[in-house]
Order: sequence, then structure tokens, then C-alpha cells
Amino acid sequence: MDRNSTINIRMFGCLHTIRKELGLGSSADVSLPPDGRKAEDIALELGLPLERIEGVFINHTVHSLDWIVKPGDKVAFIPTGVPGPHRFMLGIYSAAKKA
Repeated sequence: MDRNSTINIRMFGCLHTIRKELGLGSSADVSLPPDGRKAEDIALELGLPLERIEGVFINHTVHSLDWIVKPGDKVAFIPTGVPGPHRFMLGIYSAAKKA
């Protein structure tokens, strides 16, 4: 019996563009085991260049790529290049410092 759950991952900015250039959608369904997976591992599975990812929104909160994504989470990868003021307001700056 497969106990994995499927969640939808969204990509924005340059990550969206990279996926579109590869003929892929800007979102992808990913299967997760009950105990979850690191966001970094999911990014690699999706073929996203880690150097172009600044963080990951998980349930409306910014985290570093070492955060564990669990079944049922709402997830979106944050690309590099987010303008300065927005980095602070969204919490991207502090998430990047944790990594």
C-alpha cells in the first residue's frame, strides 16, 4: 500500500521561466512520504538550479531549503532577484541567512 501523498509545488519568476523553457508547467505535483522531504531534494527532483532559489514558502512562511515539506503543505519556491524591500517584508532575507 502506497502511503505517499501528492502536493502541488509552484515556481515563480526565473524558476517559472526555466520550467517553461523546458516545456514544463510552472507548477508540479510531487509525491511525499508521510514524514516529508527536504525542500532542497524536491527542487533537485524538479530540475531547478539551487543557485537560483533563495528560499521556499511553506504554508505562507519563508524557510530555507533544508526545511522538511510535509504532506498537505502549500509550497512555492522563491527565486533569486526579489527586490530589497520585499526581501525584508516577506522574510526572505532572514530565511537566506539561516541557510
